[in-house]
Parts: sequence; structure tokens; C-alpha cells
Amino acid sequence: MVEPLKPPKRKNPLARTWQQALPPAARSRSAQLLTQAAAEGRFALQRCAECQNYVYPPREVCPNCLSVDLALTDAPDGGVIVSETTTHVTSDSYFRERMPWRIGMVKLDCGPIAVAHLHGDCQDGDRVRTTLQLDKSGQAVFFAIPSEPTPNMDQDRQWYEMVAKPQFRRVLVTNGRSAIGQAVANALAETGATVYVGIAEPWKPFPGEERLRAAEHKIVPLDAPDERSVRELAADIGGKIDILVNTSEFIRPGGLLDRSRTTVIRDEMEQLYLGFVNLAQAFGPAMLGRGADQLNSAAAWVNIFSVHALANWSAFGTHSAAEAACLSLSHCLRGELRGGGVRVVNLFTGPTDTEWFQTLPPPKVAPKALASAVITALNKGVEEMFVGDVANEIRQNLVDNPKSVEREFTNRHT
Repeated sequence: MVEPLKPPKRKNPLARTWQQALPPAARSRSAQLLTQAAAEGRFALQRCAECQNYVYPPREVCPNCLSVDLALTDAPDGGVIVSETTTHVTSDSYFRERMPWRIGMVKLDCGPIAVAHLHGDCQDGDRVRTTLQLDKSGQAVFFAIPSEPTPNMDQDRQWYEMVAKPQFRRVLVTNGRSAIGQAVANALAETGATVYVGIAEPWKPFPGEERLRAAEHKIVPLDAPDERSVRELAADIGGKIDILVNTSEFIRPGGLLDRSRTTVIRDEMEQLYLGFVNLAQAFGPAMLGRGADQLNSAAAWVNIFSVHALANWSAFGTHSAAEAACLSLSHCLRGELRGGGVRVVNLFTGPTDTEWFQTLPPPKVAPKALASAVITALNKGVEEMFVGDVANEIRQNLVDNPKSVEREFTNRHT
């Protein structure tokens, strides 16, 4: 039975900070298909279009009929543990620091046998549910968990390495003036996290201020586009932050031809893109260096993007472009933070139920729903999540017919 997590002890400031060792990261290009599924929280394997067999390990051709048509397909996640072992000695630096470590062979209901990391409540012969998780190196691995919930199931020591659970961690929410930032801060506090909430221009009143200040959050001055403001806060608490949730927003309707000058476009890029740059340069290095602090470790950087970062919406055309620039920057940051075992999580949402989308008809995403999605993404250890009907529809259409999405959102004449 898994023992519940206990609050971590305060770190000794005189002790040397360990460098983050990473699990083996070598993968073939075909194996990156599994990484794609794990990043989205799906359990999927290659499936042959000819003989319909599920294929594992990932291959270029089907071992049964030699077909090359092996598409990534959602698969049944049930299975049975056919053997298990506990490793106490290894030459690998990452696992040597985390011994003992349990692994086993799982016979999947869909056919293949896979080597999987084992949850503490899973034993030889048990039926299990198999998931694809991203390990600290950002690669997909199999993880076997009990088929039915067990006490403290989400606090297993090995499972904790695969996710970014916010419990007991210190989290910075960068913009507490927005409804989304306030909802995210409240949701994180309910998980047991210590929450710092950034407020720009604290002298200026804003909706929800009284409730935010009455909560047990730590209010801190933070104006993301102001480099000095960001660096001063990072100098104060940058070494403490385990999870950063970037809730910066600056939404204005209009496309290129709606702007007679570049003033609004410059504001969008300053608030969103340059704000992201300031936050990353100030807080990123400390998070990168603290990936090996176990329960005290830096764990994740979370961005909340409009889904139109993937498909420009001409009604909010320049805002979509600024979001796309931030998305590109997040991929750079993901690669840089991966060396410290810190994951970058991107949430994509359609129109939210806030003032700048007031005149749009439903469906819209409520701030509380978006905050709940942030918690779910951290607890599952995914890298990408689409929130709401609009975002999920655009995601699917981008796979099926990206040109139709472009026409739909850039055509103002229909």
C-alpha cells in the first residue's frame, strides 16, 4: 500500500544542489509517435491498416504482413502483469539515485507485451491499466497502475517522477488581475500548494481583488513586460518557485487592416511575447538548476494559450499572431528546461467567458474550467491539453484538413 506524501523538509541552504540526471533518452523517429501520444495523455500504439494488429515496439513495417501503413491509433489500455522485479543496483545515474525501482512485463489486452514501470500497488498477476507517461527526459514510457483506485494512488514514489503534482509545491501565478489568474490561484491552493500571485500596478483596483487578498495567497508585485519588476521578484523568490503558471493576457479584437498604426500590435507583443521572455530569463535558470531536489524540485512551467496560436482568427488576427510567437518560444523553453527535468505544459483554449469575448455566443470556456484543466495537466504529466469544445474541434480539424480551418477563420466575407 502506498504511504501518503509528507510535506518536504525545508532545504538546507548550505547543502550542495544536486544536478539533474536524466533517464536514457535515445529513441527512433518511429518511437516519437509514442511521445506524441504521451504528451497528449493518450494511450496509443501503431496499428497496421492491413492486418489490424497493434505493433510494439514501434517499427517502420508491420512484422506480421510487412505493410508500411502503421498509423498511431488509440488502443485498449488494460493488461496483466506477467512478471515483475525490483532493481536495487544499476549503472545508470538517474535510476541509481532513485533505487529501489520496480519494473515488470505487461501483457496488453491488445496483443503486445511491454516493459513498464510499476505502481507500488501492482503485483505479479494483477490486472492493470497501462498509461504512456513522459519521463524526466521528455520521452514516452509505459507505466502500469492499478485497474481500480487504491488509497493514496496518486502519491506513489515512482508515479511522482512522471508527473508535476502541485501538492506541497510553491507555485507562481503571474497575473492575478485576470479572472483566469484568480481561478488558477484558487484551484492550486486547494491542492495544498503554496501560491504566489503576481499583481501589476497594485495601487489600481480590479474585480475580485478583495477575495484574492482575503485568500491565503502570497501577493507579490509582478509586471511581466517590465524587465526590472520581473528580475526584482526573481531575486526575491526565484529560487523557491517549483511551478510557474503564465496567465499573462492582453486581448484586443482586430486584424492587420483594422490597425492604422502599430501601437496596439506593439502592446500585444510587449505584454505577451516580451513578458514571456522576461519571465523565462529571470525564473528559468533557477528552475533548470533545481530539477533534482526530489519533493522540493522545480517541476513545471505552464502556459495558457489561445488555440488560435495554431490557426489564426482574423477577428483577433494580431492577437493570434502574438500567441503564435509565444507558442514558438515555448518550444525553445521546453528544450532548454528538459535538461533539468522540468516540463513545459501548454494549454490551448477557445474563447473564454471573460469581458473581451462578451459578444461571442457559446460555447465558451469558464475560468474555473480552465483552472481545473491546469490541475489535471499537472497531475497527469502531459505537455499539451486542449480545453473546451472549440479548441478540441480546431485540433481535430487541423489534423483532418488544415486548409479548411484557415478558410473558416480568415474568411470575413461569408
